[in-house]
Amino acid sequence: MLKLEQALLVEGKYDAARLSNIVDGTILTTDGFRVFKDGALQRLLKRIAAAQGLIILTDSDAAGFKIRHFVTGLVGAEHVLQAYVPAIAGKESRKAEPGKEGLLGVEGVSDDLIVQGLETALASKTACQQKTTQSRSITYTDLYDWGISGTANSAENRRVFLRRLGLPPRLSKKELLQVLNTLYTYDALNAKIKKL
Repeated sequence: MLKLEQALLVEGKYDAARLSNIVDGTILTTDGFRVFKDGALQRLLKRIAAAQGLIILTDSDAAGFKIRHFVTGLVGAEHVLQAYVPAIAGKESRKAEPGKEGLLGVEGVSDDLIVQGLETALASKTACQQKTTQSRSITYTDLYDWGISGTANSAENRRVFLRRLGLPPRLSKKELLQVLNTLYTYDALNAKIKKL
């Protein structure tokens, strides 16, 4: 089991039940969109995030990203680590039909992918602490130079790029830049891109 110091926030009870077999730590749920209206839940999340930090692990669909953005803004990005599962087509075994976007949620992806997403989020914290002020940031110009933003076929190139890095395809350009600067140095990512 993966031991977490931070509280882990997921969307629903099925996600929480699934993760209780994978991680040792506090697991909280947003109860889907309830987090947008429930003042008591919002206050709890703020307190937990300030006290021990929060790892957000939502589905890779539009609803998951809407919840992720709301909670990050609510508790403050400085208290949050972002964990992602890749966008994989399919449906959970307990459901008769796939979701609106036809993607597996957190409860439907493999344990290995969940652990990988959590370990990447935890490693990003360490990487941020270890980065020196001399390290070069990844910029919008780099995204252009790599052909994943603002060029012909950049949308398709970005989807392929994100899939190969194990990141969800729904990241905006700004989020993509934040995630890449959290997880990689320019030199490491530039070398990785040349191998893709």
